Amino acid sequence: MHTTTSTNEALTPVAEGARVFRWHDHASLWFSLGVGLLVMQVGAYLMPALGTQEALLAIVAGSILGAGLLGWVAKLGCDSGLASAGLMHAVYGRQFAQLPIALNIVQLVGWGTFELVVMRDASVAIARQGGMLEGAAWPVAATLLWGGVVLLLISGSMVQLVRRVIARVALPLVVLSLLWLSWQFLVLAQEQGLADLWQRRGEGGMGVMAALDLVIAMPISWLPLVADYARHGQSGRGALRGAWAGYAVANIWCYALGVLVALTLPSQDLVTALLLAQGGLIALSLILIDEVDNAYGDAYSGAVSSHSLQPRWSVRRWGMLLAVLCTLLALVLPMHSLEPFLLLLSSVFVPLFGVILGRLAFGADAHALLQRAGRAHAAPIAIWLAGVALYHLLPQLAPALGSALPALALSFVLAWATRPRA
Repeated sequence: MHTTTSTNEALTPVAEGARVFRWHDHASLWFSLGVGLLVMQVGAYLMPALGTQEALLAIVAGSILGAGLLGWVAKLGCDSGLASAGLMHAVYGRQFAQLPIALNIVQLVGWGTFELVVMRDASVAIARQGGMLEGAAWPVAATLLWGGVVLLLISGSMVQLVRRVIARVALPLVVLSLLWLSWQFLVLAQEQGLADLWQRRGEGGMGVMAALDLVIAMPISWLPLVADYARHGQSGRGALRGAWAGYAVANIWCYALGVLVALTLPSQDLVTALLLAQGGLIALSLILIDEVDNAYGDAYSGAVSSHSLQPRWSVRRWGMLLAVLCTLLALVLPMHSLEPFLLLLSSVFVPLFGVILGRLAFGADAHALLQRAGRAHAAPIAIWLAGVALYHLLPQLAPALGSALPALALSFVLAWATRPRA
């Protein structure tokens, strides 16, 4: 029997009485989502191309800027009560918005699958380190296990998960594990000569702007999701501050830890390097458990977006379907060959949200714009496409500038300059 809904929840503002997230709920959620093995691995990629000080400069600047954009979109979602799909409808028009929404669903399925692969590979490495039996069935069993956990979580309440599980249980455990790993690798750095490591120069091959682009890519990758959670907040200012602070701290910490690991214990496999630290097995296991919320976040936002296109199915039912789909894909797809495709899709959303910010960030009523939205809005669509083109042209024309920031700036400025006057 099909589940039916009387309204499109993604295009309807969350009622005031259902808005329960305070700033610390936003901060807990986005700190937890900002922590991940993938973030640490990308941090390790900065070395040895950059010097230590250059890498940390790019990490701090990119994290503050990227998380600030994340917080800005969170404020839009909270102030309007709309999900990301609703913001797209308001800016791009009801019919045309279905295209970026569909692309977002594809992206979220891809990243959700990638997260399950990361968790599977880490689980196999932990099992091997712990002396458990190895075999061809282990990767399949680990994939089904983590997919089952995501399916279980998505069948429950998102609000209760954030307030009771993430804030009260997962967050303290992951902070303790990060503190332990940071201490272990700082001790190792001290033994190797902390002053020398701090003064180490890069070998070249990556400029600071390219590194900044790489750092800012992580918070920007969450832009299509943040409003889906922030719309449950009590205050737009609290959503901005919580998302900004929570994600910035997590991003800086995990990127810097990746750099520290690469400096002190260079390895092609970050998980193996972490396991070599004293107590690394326990710390990595806790981080791995926290990694579940990243896959959950992909599935939940994918469900909200899918529901916006086909509201006859509830968000919960869509979420369970996407969790199963991600699990099946993780069993059969060669994920390393999918990375360029996922990065290509990500490039679409940098200028997309530059336009949304330019149109909505300075007091515009997103819900009112949604109510009178046409089928397609030509100016925002043209600016978005120009931003996508710039994103892909810059690596050929001016690689030192990076891609994300110029494309974001162009789309934001043009959207703000051409916004409808009251």
